[in-house]
Amino acid sequence: MNDKTCFFIGSRYASDRIKPQLAEVVEKHITEYNVKTFTVGHYGSFDSLVQGVLKEAKNRHPNIKLYLLEPYALDKKVETPNNFESTFYPEGLEFVPKRYAIVQANRYMIQNTDYLISYCHGVGNSRKLTEYAQKLEKKGLIKVTLL
Repeated sequence: MNDKTCFFIGSRYASDRIKPQLAEVVEKHITEYNVKTFTVGHYGSFDSLVQGVLKEAKNRHPNIKLYLLEPYALDKKVETPNNFESTFYPEGLEFVPKRYAIVQANRYMIQNTDYLISYCHGVGNSRKLTEYAQKLEKKGLIKVTLL
């Protein structure tokens, strides 16, 4: 079985009440779906929750790899969190206008990962990107888990 990858999309206003469910879903992705590489952003409360859950998961599963998505890597250097391997800057993003960088980086990740864990409520880019991923899921290109 090949090692799998997972990305996260979520509302910047996510409540920490979802942390137990998030932790359970991450554990399932590691133990049942063979996900070994996780990539997450760092611009909102959902991303912060995910980072915390991933750090705890890394303590239980030291073989997993954690990456921080950095859509503005050419403009500023972001500190790599403890337990993370490094930051990740998607190829070709330097040609995208800065105001579209996060959306384009997220879209790139959706197109280049096996699993997406999504927490999006209401309207916004998280919802649009999740709907895009669900269209790819119907084609068998990704598996989406909604929180």
